[in-house]
Amino acid sequence: MRIVLITPAKPGSLFGNRRTALRWASHLRALGHVVEIANAWDGRAYDAMIALHARRSHASLTAWKNAYPRHPLILVLTGTDLYADIRSDFSAQESLLLADRLIVLQPKGLEELTEECRAKAEVICQSVRSHRRLNPPHSYFLVSVIGHLREEKDPWRTALALRHLTATRGLRVVQIGKATSRQAAVQAGKLMRADTRYRWLGEIDHTSAMRWLARSHVMVVSSRIEGGAHVVSEAIALGVPVIASEIPGNLGLLGDAYPGYFKLSDERALAELLYRAINQPAYLASLQKAVRSRQYLVDPSTERQALATLLARYDGTIEWLRRIRHDPKCQLRMARHLNENTAQ
Repeated sequence: MRIVLITPAKPGSLFGNRRTALRWASHLRALGHVVEIANAWDGRAYDAMIALHARRSHASLTAWKNAYPRHPLILVLTGTDLYADIRSDFSAQESLLLADRLIVLQPKGLEELTEECRAKAEVICQSVRSHRRLNPPHSYFLVSVIGHLREEKDPWRTALALRHLTATRGLRVVQIGKATSRQAAVQAGKLMRADTRYRWLGEIDHTSAMRWLARSHVMVVSSRIEGGAHVVSEAIALGVPVIASEIPGNLGLLGDAYPGYFKLSDERALAELLYRAINQPAYLASLQKAVRSRQYLVDPSTERQALATLLARYDGTIEWLRRIRHDPKCQLRMARHLNENTAQ
C-alpha cells in the first residue's frame, strides 16, 4: 500500500508522537509498504491514512474521510487523547467516529473508550530495539527522569522528593528533557541550586539519553497522563527498574501487580520507594524482575506483526478500489450501485 502517516510532531522533534511515527514507518516499509510522514495531509492520493492524535490531526482525518470515504483511516490515540481530549473536545470525539480503526498503545487505554469505539479498537504496544544495559555507578545511586518539562509529566516530583531523603547519601537525580517554557527552565535552575543531588541536563540527543537510562539504578516516571510512555518501554527493554505514578498508562505497560507504584503527585510516597530501592537490595531486585517479565510486550517483531495483521484486513478493499480507479466497467457498476442505494 501507499500510506500517509500523519503526526503533529514536526521533523527533528524528540516528542513521543514523532518517534512512534518514525518507528511505525520503518516497520511498514520493511513489510513492503510505501510510507510518507507528514504533519498534515496535503490532498495527495494514498491507499490508506494512519494518524496520531485525535484532536490535532482532526483536520486531516476529516479531509481524508470526505475525499476517500472507502479507504482505510486508522487513528492512533495518544495519552492526551485518552485522558483529556476525548472527554471534552468535540473535534477529538468526532475523530473517534471518523476512524475505521482505533489503536491504543497499552491495554488500559481500551477502558477509556465507549463500547462502540472499543469494538473497533485494538492494542499495539510500542516496541524498542535492543539496547545494552550498562553497569550502574558503584560510588552513587543514579536515578534518571526522562521527559520534556510539561505539566502532564509532573516534572518536578522527583526533585521535590529529595526533601524527604535528607539522610540518604550517594544519591543523584539526573533529569533529561526540553523546557517547554521559560518558567520551566527557571524552576529547574532553582531546584538545582536548592539541592546539589539534582541535575537537569536539558534536551539531549536520544542516544545520549539512552546511555543515562542504561546506567541508571532506577528510572522515575511521575506523569499525570500517559498513553503508553515510550520511555517506559525503553526501560523495560533494558531491564531498568521503574518507579512510576499509579496511572492507567503506566499500569497498562507495567502490569497491575507491579511493586513500584506511588500515588500520583505524592513526593513523600515516591521518596519512600526510592529509599527502599537504595537501601533494600531485595526490593530493587523485585523491581528488576518485574520489569524483565514485561519484555515480551516491547519486542519489535511483536509490533511489526501487529501492524502486518492490522493492514492485512484491508488488502481486499484496496485491491477493489484500485480496480475501480482503472476499470471503466467497475466504475460504471459502482455508480449504479451508489445510485440504487441513494434511491432506497
